[in-house]
Amino acid sequence: MLDSPGLRPTPDRVRETLFNWLGQQLYGQQVLDLFAGTGSLGIEAVSRGAACVDFVERDPRVAAQLSTNLASLNITASAVHVNDVQAYLTRPAKPYTLVFLDPPFHQQLADPCCSALEAGGWLSEDAIIYLETETSLSPNVPTNWQLYRETQAGESTARLYQRHPL
Repeated sequence: MLDSPGLRPTPDRVRETLFNWLGQQLYGQQVLDLFAGTGSLGIEAVSRGAACVDFVERDPRVAAQLSTNLASLNITASAVHVNDVQAYLTRPAKPYTLVFLDPPFHQQLADPCCSALEAGGWLSEDAIIYLETETSLSPNVPTNWQLYRETQAGESTARLYQRHPL
């Protein structure tokens, strides 16, 4: 794995919990993996039946390694976008049914990204949003996101939200 500032793969225990929560809901999902890093969440989603994954990673070296990993795993229903997540979310959107949002800790990125996802048309009516933050953070998410799962592991808190139409 490349060394990159802020690169913090989701702990195995948290990833296992997340995919247990999602269960059979993954089949056919259109997935957006923001702050993708190693791409472990998106890759796992595809391996469990997601239709496609768009990965967004700002570090070109990390994104290149992710592309190499996807090719070696023969994952073709994916795209890697080398871009800052906040800049990416200002682009014209297509709605996703599942979003992984795992920003670097202590950089105050969770709240503005949640707002941009909601305001920018990035979410389907009943999208599922996974948000992983430092435990000390109480994120301000849009009012139509309902928290339905939460767990803590060390310094990380993982939350799963269900979006409801406004």
